[in-house]
Parts: sequence; C-alpha cells; structure tokens
Amino acid sequence: MVDQPVIKLRDGNMMPQLGLGVWQASIAEARDAAVKALSTGYRLIDTAAIYKNEEGIGQALQETDVPRDDIFITTKLWNDDQLNARQALETSLKKLQLESVDLYLMHWPCPQKDHYVAAWQALIELQQQGLTKSIGVCNFNQPHVKRLIDETGVTPVVNQIELHPMLQQRELHAWNAMHQIQTESWSPLAQGGKGVFDQEIIKNLAKKYGKSVAQIVIRWHLDSGLVVIPKSVTPARIEENFKVFDFRLEKTEISEISRLDKGNRLGPNPDDIN
Repeated sequence: MVDQPVIKLRDGNMMPQLGLGVWQASIAEARDAAVKALSTGYRLIDTAAIYKNEEGIGQALQETDVPRDDIFITTKLWNDDQLNARQALETSLKKLQLESVDLYLMHWPCPQKDHYVAAWQALIELQQQGLTKSIGVCNFNQPHVKRLIDETGVTPVVNQIELHPMLQQRELHAWNAMHQIQTESWSPLAQGGKGVFDQEIIKNLAKKYGKSVAQIVIRWHLDSGLVVIPKSVTPARIEENFKVFDFRLEKTEISEISRLDKGNRLGPNPDDIN
C-alpha cells in the first residue's frame, strides 16, 4: 500500500490528502470509480447530495474489502436543505448505507438567503449527535467563515473551494491556515486542464519528472499543503492521478506554477450563487 500523506484536522480527526471526486458522475459511474479508486489505494471519496450519486458510493462501500474505518467519506448539505440539515444528512446516510460520514460540508453559503449560520448550528448539533465526525464548509469566502465563527464559536475544519493554478485564492488559503482551517481544492485540474495543461512550465516539469501534466498539477496541490480531489471515472486516469507520491516539486518550481494565477473562476462566485 502506498504511504500516502494524511492531514490532521483542527478537531483531531485525520483526513487523507488525496481523494476521488465524483461530480457529474452517474450512480453507476460513481460506484465503478469508487471501487477502482479504493482498490488503487485511495482512501478519501468526496460526493454530495446534489451530485445524485451517493447511492453509487454506498454500493462501492458494500463491495470493497477495505475496512470502513480506513475510508474517509465526505458528503454535502445542498442549498435547498439549509433549514432541514438533519433530514438531509439522514437521507444521505441512507443512500451511502452508513451510520455516519467522516466530513459533512455546507455546499454554498447562499448569502442572500441568509440561512447559513442557522445551517451551521444544525451541523454542529449533527456532529455532537455522532452523525458526522467532522464539519466544514464549501465555497465560503472569508466574511462568510468569519461570521460562522463569530456567531457560533465553532470553526469549520475544512473549506473546500475552487482552486487550481489559474485560480489559486492565496489570500483565502492563507486566512484559512491562520484559523487552522484546511483548504481543499475542487476542480483541481481546472476541469480537464483548461488553460493549465498547455502552460510551458507544466509541460517542462512533466518531461523533467517523467510524469503527466495532470500528475504535476496534483503534486503542486499536495506540495502546497492542500487536500485535493481530482474527479475521474476512467480507470486508467484514476490510477494515474494516484501515482504522485514518488516525487516532489522543488520550492522554485512551486513558485513558478504560482505565477500562473490569473484569478480565472470556472465556477460561480460564492457571493453570487443563491
């Protein structure tokens, strides 16, 4: 088994640093991808209620030989359920065929609805009741997170945000770190490498290390201290994305990739989605 890095969250729980994302996968695709990922060595699977494929992850968990205690499962509270968090999580648990998840994230703040503090209070209670081991947020900008902390006294352990070489969100990443919040990257390869895989620095590093451009970008996330969840339903790609533990980028190379930041979002701005 590959000796893969794990991150200690501020609540003391341990989270693998590299996982499988299943956004846009069907139930069957999510099942097959998770089975393949677990047999490859992945121990983190990231899904969400809105992905409508939690059943597939549940099926994979029933089929794998990997013990449940060795697998880290994340799912997310969708926006429409912010005032109905307990029932939403219970529905997710039923689909996942689990008694609890390892991490439950609020998917978006939806600031104009202004339910996210109440939803966070509900997540705190769900954690106290043992239905999730850790709680965090997705797509929260600094003011959103600060308000949660100020009004509830409980800090999210993870903030999962869009993050790739073209959108590095360094200020938010640094603010998260200052508050012991682990930053997790979604769309880490910029949705198939849009504007990333054709960059000379990425291509040159791929040649230097004998790796693919995707592997270089995943390694950049890892070496930047981020949790990263590249999405794939292709068995060969799932294997490839995991073969990143036999090299490290040099600090100067990380800095060169950091210069690619253009602030280019592929998804919505958290301030706008409601």
